[in-house]
Amino acid sequence: KVPLSSEVSSLFGLFDSGAERTQTSSFEIIIMIRSGGGMSSSIPVAIQSLSQYHPVIIEGMGYYDPRDPKVVASHIYDQLQAHWSDQQQETSQEQAVIDVIPNQYHLQGGANSSKDKPKIVIIQGDPLNERGISAITPIVAEQHLGVKRGLVYLDPEFADYHSRNADRENVILEFKYSDMTAVLKKETTTTMRPTPVMDEIESAVDALLDKKNSKRKLLNKPPLKSYFRDFALLQEVTKAACLQICGDITIAHTANTISEFSVTSFYEVGLDLGLYTKDQMVLYDQFDELDFEKIDKR
Repeated sequence: KVPLSSEVSSLFGLFDSGAERTQTSSFEIIIMIRSGGGMSSSIPVAIQSLSQYHPVIIEGMGYYDPRDPKVVASHIYDQLQAHWSDQQQETSQEQAVIDVIPNQYHLQGGANSSKDKPKIVIIQGDPLNERGISAITPIVAEQHLGVKRGLVYLDPEFADYHSRNADRENVILEFKYSDMTAVLKKETTTTMRPTPVMDEIESAVDALLDKKNSKRKLLNKPPLKSYFRDFALLQEVTKAACLQICGDITIAHTANTISEFSVTSFYEVGLDLGLYTKDQMVLYDQFDELDFEKIDKR
């Protein structure tokens, strides 16, 4: 344990002389503020850093995607730009209403607070391949948006290979899945949402997984691999936690048609539970002829 630097103290407004930091892993630093003799709170610095960004999460097929990743990335970029341009116009209109009738309308955090943040592309541990999501996201981030990336990976008890094999090029922030679940577990239940959100997500993923496997049985297909549950949870928890941390999010798909037996298809869980809205999603909006029976042999 070492004293906090004045720069870090200033960043978080921590001027208590009792503040100190502890290195808990290769990427996470915990800020602890001591009040008298006891520790009053702990703030993961990586989480605090993420809150300064607008997360962009791109979902889609893995290595089996037959399309040119450069072409796909270019189209996603165009769709993102159009999406943000539309949002900016809506915000400008809202701001005009606020300016005219300031006492009757209020947007939490200011009209442009979340949309004006710098973007960061959040990836979920896919190993680098020549095609598919792991080839598409670095092109979107570096070549088109000119932004950095953040990584969320499964804890070793779920998949000990996941962090080891993850692509870390241009990555400035890293999180474990458990870091994301911890964010959601802090949410309190309400009359509108009486069940803890993590319980809701896990139950909904399990129910959809059973539904998909029942259909596969009718089609004389084997059940989905056991890892589908872990990666579906990683996908939906990451989006929900990023939204909770940052106040807004943009989700983009890499294809217009999503295979019903893919991890990506579990986005239905997030929408059904109201973890995010369709307004935060960017459709690929271009038809590519994809025969999932041929390209995805799982």
